[in-house]
Amino acid sequence: MDFSGFDIAVGALALLVLVLLIKGIRTIPQGYNYTVERFGRYTKTLSPGLNFIFPFVDRIGAKMNMMEQVLDVPSQEIITRDNAIVGVDGIAFFQILNAAQAAYQVAGLQNAILNLTMTNIRTVMGSMDLDELLSNRDAINERLLRVVDEAAHPWGIKITRVEIKDINPPANLIESMGRQMTAERNKRAQILAAEGLKQSQILEAEGRKEAAFRDAEARERSAEAEARATQVVSEAISKGDVQALNYFVALKYTEALGRIGTATNSKIVLMPFEASSLIGSLGGIGEIAKEVFRSEGTTGSQRQVARPPVVRPSDN
Repeated sequence: MDFSGFDIAVGALALLVLVLLIKGIRTIPQGYNYTVERFGRYTKTLSPGLNFIFPFVDRIGAKMNMMEQVLDVPSQEIITRDNAIVGVDGIAFFQILNAAQAAYQVAGLQNAILNLTMTNIRTVMGSMDLDELLSNRDAINERLLRVVDEAAHPWGIKITRVEIKDINPPANLIESMGRQMTAERNKRAQILAAEGLKQSQILEAEGRKEAAFRDAEARERSAEAEARATQVVSEAISKGDVQALNYFVALKYTEALGRIGTATNSKIVLMPFEASSLIGSLGGIGEIAKEVFRSEGTTGSQRQVARPPVVRPSDN
């Protein structure tokens, strides 16, 4: 079968179109952006999906991952403000927002982010004391994120998170911190015990104060009653009533004998000779009391007074 020149030209043109289509059509996967370079110069960015470039003129430059990525920060030694040496490692999360800037503004993007993060870790944590370093990890992470993100902004990336994973002080420093914590806890326990003893002594003193006050008040009331009784007897004597005086003296004498008899430090009680006369006159005291109360009852209601038993001294 003979082909004319026209048929050959048409076939060649169709083949050329097919090759151009194959070379010019580009499929971009989800999560990636490709940069396009024309004669070595950036022209545009291809987004995910089906795209077309001019074959033999345009070419794919950088294939940038637009998803959030994780960068492990290796351990490094840091000297704190109080000259303590600690080992610190961390982790950084970043995401490319502008593929062209990430591809052409910095060489070795991940290496640049890694060194930028490590440098700022030394700067931020080196300006803090060890105790502050161990207790303010959230503040350290926030400060690192702000500093690193600001420095990496011209590269078209976003630092989403910077986390300090481990802070490892030397073994001797950990031992010293343990002893310090134990001493601090013992100090707190002693302070609490001293506070408790202080409160107990204060309460005990307040109790003694209240008891003394009440005892004094009771003695005051007893003295007032004694004074009142003495005043009544004096008034009765001034009016010529001698029986009231006899009753008052006999009552006091009887109370004194009662206290002597109930004493626990002696089984044998030596009594004066006049005591037998007093015991013998108890019946007379009852008569005196009866007359006194009978005289008082003439102006009021009748009162019954129990006659005390008559005790006579033994012949022995």
